Order: sequence, then C-alpha cells, then structure tokens
Amino acid sequence: MASPHPAGPNPSELAAQWQEARAVYPIYLALAKQLELGLPSSSDKKTLPDRPTQEVFDGVCRWLDEMDQQVQTHQIRKLLQSTTLNSSEQALRTLILRHLKKPQKTKSDRDKIDFLLAQYFALEAPPKIYHAQIELEDVARVLKPIFGDVDPAPLAWCRPLEAMIDNLKAFRSLRQLLTTNFINEGRKVKESAGGMFYDPASLLAFARFNFLLRRAFIELMHADLIAIRAGLGLLETAKVKFVDCRRAGLSEVEPVLKLLQICNEWKQPFQKEYTENSVGLAFAKLLALRADVEQAVEQARVKMGALQKKAQPPASQAAPSIQKPAKLGTQTGKPLPAPGPPAGASGLKSRATTPGIAPKQTSPPPSASEPRGKTSGTTVAGQPLDLDTCTEKIWLQLIASPPARGRSMTTVAIEKTRILMSSWEVSAFVTDGGRTSDDLRRAVSARAAIAVAIDAFESSGNRSGVRAAIEVARKEISSLQERVEAAKRAKNTEAAVNLGISTKRLLSVVDEAEKV
Repeated sequence: MASPHPAGPNPSELAAQWQEARAVYPIYLALAKQLELGLPSSSDKKTLPDRPTQEVFDGVCRWLDEMDQQVQTHQIRKLLQSTTLNSSEQALRTLILRHLKKPQKTKSDRDKIDFLLAQYFALEAPPKIYHAQIELEDVARVLKPIFGDVDPAPLAWCRPLEAMIDNLKAFRSLRQLLTTNFINEGRKVKESAGGMFYDPASLLAFARFNFLLRRAFIELMHADLIAIRAGLGLLETAKVKFVDCRRAGLSEVEPVLKLLQICNEWKQPFQKEYTENSVGLAFAKLLALRADVEQAVEQARVKMGALQKKAQPPASQAAPSIQKPAKLGTQTGKPLPAPGPPAGASGLKSRATTPGIAPKQTSPPPSASEPRGKTSGTTVAGQPLDLDTCTEKIWLQLIASPPARGRSMTTVAIEKTRILMSSWEVSAFVTDGGRTSDDLRRAVSARAAIAVAIDAFESSGNRSGVRAAIEVARKEISSLQERVEAAKRAKNTEAAVNLGISTKRLLSVVDEAEKV
C-alpha cells in the first residue's frame, strides 16, 4: 500500500518542493523524450500524483536534478519555441524560480535564466507594449510575478546594454545588424558581472536587452522575407521559372516555386544554439537569397523593358508588381489582376524594397458624382466599412508605397484614420501566405473598421457604426482564436504567435470601442 506524502522535519518545504516538481515536470519530460534521455524510473506518466510515495518523491527530484545538468539552454529554447509547453505561465515561472534559488549556479544555469526571463517577457507582455519602445519599468511590471516589486532604475555597469539598445533603433536591415558584435558584447557584460548578474535589477536589464535584440532580428528577418516573396512574385509575373542562387548555397537553376516554399517554411534560427556564428550563418544565407532574387528581378526587368520597348505595347498592358489578395474568406486558384494604386498615389516616390515594375493603373479616381459608400470607404447611415473594403484600401496603399526595408511597424490610413500594422501583417497583404495570411488580413481589417467607426462617431455622435463594427469584430475574434489553437496543434509556432498577437490587438481595440 502506498505510503502518504513523505514525512520530514519540514513538511511545508517538502510540499513546496513537490509542487515545484509537478509544475515543471511536463517540460522536463518533453525534453527527455526530445533528447532521448532516460525517464524517471519511478514514474513514466505525463503528470505526477498529488501525494507521492517516498520512492516516487526521491526518484523524481533526483531525476530533475540530473536533467538540469544534462540539458543545455539551446535545447530548452528549441522545445519552448516549437511546442505549446510555454503557454503555461505557471510552469515557465516555476522553471525560472527553480534555477534562481539554486545556491550554487553554473554557467549553464545563468544562461538558462537569461533566456527564460526574455521568453517569459515575450509571452506575458501586453500587446500594447509589445512593439513599443520598451523601458525597464515595463519589464519590471511584467516580471513582477517572479521578482515582486523591483526598483527599475538602471545600473551603472549595465550602460553598455543601453548603448546597444539605442543603436538597434537605427538599423533598417539584417545586414546592418550582422555587422555588429552585439551577441558577444552582451555576453561579455554578463560574464563580467559575476554574482551581480543575479541582482533583480540586473536581470530586468538583461531581459530587456535580450528581448529587444531578438525582436530586432525577427522583425528585420520578416522584412527580408517580405522582399524576397515580393521579388519572387515579380519573377512569376515575368514568367521566370528559375533563379541562380549560388550565393545562397543553392543551385544555379533553383525553381521559383521551390524558393517560395523555402520562404514560407523559413524557421527562426534561434531554435539552434544561440551563438553569433550560428545565428549569423542563418541570416547570412537569407541575405544571400535576397541578393540572388533581386538580381534575377533586375535581369527580368531589363529584359521585359527591352521587349516592351520593341513591341511598344499600350501602357494598360504593363505587368502588375504585386498580387491583390482574394476577397476575405475565399480561396482562388489564380491571383486576381492587380488594380492601380489609390488616387493621388501615382505621384509618390516608390520606396519598394525590391526593384520591379510599377503597378498599372486600370481606373481613374472616383468622381464627385459617384455614390459614396462601400467603394469610397465612408460609413453610410451609421454602417461600418465592410472587411473587403478595408482590405482593398489597405492593400492599395501598401503596393503604392511599400514599407521601407527593415521597418517593423507601418502606418496606413483609411480616410482620416491611421492604422498601425506589424511587419507580418504587412506581409499578409502583399504576399499569398495561404489561410494564415487571410486570417491576418481579417484581423487587421476588423481593427481598421472599428477605428474608422470610432472616428466617425467622434465627428457625428452616431454610435450605431461603432456597435456594428464591434459585432463584426467579435465574430472574427472567435474564428481567429480557433485558428490560433489550430496553429498551436500543428506546431506552427510562427503562425500561432503572429495570429495570437494580432488577435489580442483586436480584442484590445474592441475593449476600447465598448467604452465609447
């Protein structure tokens, strides 16, 4: 018969130790299976019992200690960024506290704490600050469940981190960022700190630095992927089927369709060992691929220009540069032909990130005599803009003036309302990323419809448009939440994170709209 919870001189301490073991056990079990390490001999279940026998208690605690010695930081990173295990705030917080309370910490313990704090912040930070200029006060609030109240005043010896963060703001391309030595420089500051590293104020500074550095890498990577996909779209339009990608370590005749697949399946290199060399190599390959695609686009542009000059075709037959997204909720076998940019956009200097052919103009601006409503984008009789209208208006602006290379946030305007978009949301409008792109377009369009309705209410006092926009948004939120869960089940981390953030933003906008 199983004995009750193991007795000891301090039962409350033993109970706390077992509670900790139960919280982190799913993560350690997944690590053991992923790395093909041994499982605890006394328990092979996915969860631990509330009241263990002495044998189970001792065996599990000993096994967890052995796992701490065997598992490296990059292996935890790979697990947490490729599964849904990091969705448990309690498990992640307990894992951090388990390492923080060790009386003697190894270099491996330090690196795990360093990574896990940045990961915790990334998962628990509210959407409204996720893409803002994050300050130490913001980090202190998010990490309060771990450290309690901490004075966020910057430490003098952490000033090198602040200098590197300031430099991050100026970067517009991965190429610029890769010329720095920020990863190693941050590591040097960490190593020179010694025991001071574990001061809560110090850990706040490093969590902020690590998060902002990782965010910069990811956002600049997205910008390069957007440019590559746009370039491949141009090549498809020009009927170019192969690209010389030897600079990127590929063949001289890589099919365009294969390159599109590579882009769509591109994984963030942080799942590997996080060293300057490994991350640098992964990003260098991406930059080389972009250079190969841009060269092919330029060659196609010159060739098409020569053919057009020889044939002297009418201007209306010029090839479109970017595909127009299908109407929301529809799946089409072929892209729709792209219409021209919105009225007044033709005079703007293009800031396209990939050289190509200007989009054609197929129709003049609407005249004053045309009825205003769905086509003009204004609200009529208090009714909100429909999502298809919002989608088209946003898309037209993005193709008329593509975001500058490396830009993490982009602003578009519908009438007098400005809408802020993240890099992955921009990508969803200018490239065909399948169902995920459609979901992201719906999220942005619903957000935009509410913003336009609120502005209309402030000028007219008619709240019916706001109520209608909220009703539409709530239906979209329900669908988007299902899509987030589906992405998690499919272990599509990037889609789950991007959809999750965009959904939270829509929820936040709905909450604000309900206060109007």
